[in-house]
Amino acid sequence: MVVLHVLFEHAAGYALFAVKEVEEIGMLLPQVEESVLNIGKFNGMVSLAAFFPFKSAQAALENMNAISEGVVHADLKLFLETNLPHSGKKKAVLGVSDAKIGAALQEEFGISIQAGGVVAEITRGVRLHFHSLVKGLTALAASKAQLGLGHSYSRAKVKFNVNRADNMIIQSIALLDQLDKDINTFSMRVREWYGYHFPELIKIVSDNSLYCRVAQLIGNRKDLTEESLESLEEVVMDSAKAQAILDASRSSMGMDISPIDLINIERFSNRVVSLAAYRQELQEYLRSKMSQVAPNLAALIGEVVGARLISHAGSLTNLAKYPASTVQILGAEKALFRALKTRGNTPKYGLIFHSTFIGRAAAKNKGRISRYLANKCTIASRIDCFSEVPTSVFGDKLREQVEERLSFYETGEVPRKNVDVMKEAVKEASDVAAEIKRKLEKKEKKRKKREKKLQELQTNGETNSDAEVDNKETPTAVKKKKKRQAAEEMEVKAEETQDTENGAETSVKKKKKRRAAEEMEVNTEETQDTENGAETSVKKKKKRRAEADEASAATEDGVEQTDTPAKKKKKRKTET
Repeated sequence: MVVLHVLFEHAAGYALFAVKEVEEIGMLLPQVEESVLNIGKFNGMVSLAAFFPFKSAQAALENMNAISEGVVHADLKLFLETNLPHSGKKKAVLGVSDAKIGAALQEEFGISIQAGGVVAEITRGVRLHFHSLVKGLTALAASKAQLGLGHSYSRAKVKFNVNRADNMIIQSIALLDQLDKDINTFSMRVREWYGYHFPELIKIVSDNSLYCRVAQLIGNRKDLTEESLESLEEVVMDSAKAQAILDASRSSMGMDISPIDLINIERFSNRVVSLAAYRQELQEYLRSKMSQVAPNLAALIGEVVGARLISHAGSLTNLAKYPASTVQILGAEKALFRALKTRGNTPKYGLIFHSTFIGRAAAKNKGRISRYLANKCTIASRIDCFSEVPTSVFGDKLREQVEERLSFYETGEVPRKNVDVMKEAVKEASDVAAEIKRKLEKKEKKRKKREKKLQELQTNGETNSDAEVDNKETPTAVKKKKKRQAAEEMEVKAEETQDTENGAETSVKKKKKRRAAEEMEVNTEETQDTENGAETSVKKKKKRRAEADEASAATEDGVEQTDTPAKKKKKRKTET
């Protein structure tokens, strides 16, 4: 007896369905196809055995990635181990929709797997009626789960695209070619436009971008004098050419030009010069990008030609998959198919013709060196594509081999064997890779130290912020104290002014009162001293009288100091 269980992967979770009367269903396949659309009939054939919902969207994405790669996830393994019957009289068969994941499950559990046939129709019905078969799941919730998982899966695929670095190279080389065309077109327009005013300059200055810079500098040719010869030499970088431009401007056959036309020509030539400068920057960017993505290919054949090969193939991975014969004629597809159609000679080279090696070879050796170069390009692209640490060691060694093969065709000097060269390259590459790894480890250690310091600074910053809060509270108290002291000083000054207005009599009375109080204290102290002893009392009396005299003198000085500003104020009042 065979028991068929069907595994269904949904965005909400894994579901395991038990199929009833599988043998009869297998014999009546057309009836199964018809009954799939009817939920009542379909419930009679299929029943839900188990359901495992995903805990989060991240877990759903991880399971989705594992299924798409044909790997058994830990959640799926646990689900099948707990719910799939492994022992008994009935033989269990697991039906899956994807044969790739079926092979992985068969290897993992050792059970028989069925894909296609009745399983495909049952999976179609489960997909159609899934929200009705699982309790608590609505059609709206199921569609939202599918939409969210689809977006996250697509986003992850785009984010972890292995060709995303190649895409930058493809776009930059396409923009570089477009800029070359545009700069040539615009430069010809500047030549034609400015040629009405100064036609002799076209023959003297042949370079397009240089012509635009010279036209921008000269402007009106009648204003060109001996004083502007130095600036011309700086632009042209040739004293003889600058003198020829000056001589031609004096005897030019060109027409006069209005200032408004000259302004427009200068603006347009300025745009062309800026485009040429941007092209140089873009070429530097392409060179740096190629040294990161495909250093061996760039070292062998050059950055521009290597970027064109990657762009034409679509990605570095596609280029690595091509055989050497395809790389040799890559870019010459039209000529190849025309030759096959007319039964003529097939092309010997495509994009690799722009390499310097083919141009340096003799006419009879161009085909041989292009075949050899395509072979080395294929090796370099595969090393770049599948190596963990990118180095240009193999590219340099392959370039040396091509140079030796060129000299062999010309002089007959026997080149080194490929095995010896590759052994040297492997040794050097291992040393370079070890050094790069060491540098990366150092950077990682520095980064960790910086993170620790930042964490310490953050913790210290929190404590300092608490201290600052306390300090913020204390300045407010200090401010209040200052305000109180200022108010007290104002009151004292007001009293002093009142005293000065009333006259010096009040101050004299206060002095008398203070002296009388001091004398009373001295008398009481004397009586106490007489009780304690005569000798000690005499000494203490003298000390206390001296202290009292000093205190009275200080108070008198203070009164005099307070009286002086009051007297000044009285004098000012009387003067007014």
